[in-house]
Amino acid sequence: MKKGYAAAVAATVAAHFAYLVYVPSGGFLALRWPRTLVVHVPAVAWGVAVVGLELPCPLTWLEAWSRRHADMDPLPAAGFIDRYVAGVLYPTGRTGTAQGFAFAAAAASWVLLAARRSGRR
Repeated sequence: MKKGYAAAVAATVAAHFAYLVYVPSGGFLALRWPRTLVVHVPAVAWGVAVVGLELPCPLTWLEAWSRRHADMDPLPAAGFIDRYVAGVLYPTGRTGTAQGFAFAAAAASWVLLAARRSGRR
């Protein structure tokens, strides 16, 4: 049974990384596949809400729960970001800066999408 929980941890970590890649890049994907914007806008909105309102991330909760049941080491207090991302993809203590860049990339992609749409009219 513990293998199932360990698999849940791995799947949750993969989903978390996919989300962290999708937020800054999904709008650029929508330049090629415009219909994907209906997924990207809520993904960015959720990220802004989690960061701005300091909401708990359900993926972090699921990973912590699965780790506990798999008898794995717990996540640090700040969760997924502190365990896997901070100090690896950007310097420790710069999470806010990294989040700002991610949201700026999403906004830039939306500006490009709007410019492309207005150019077609």
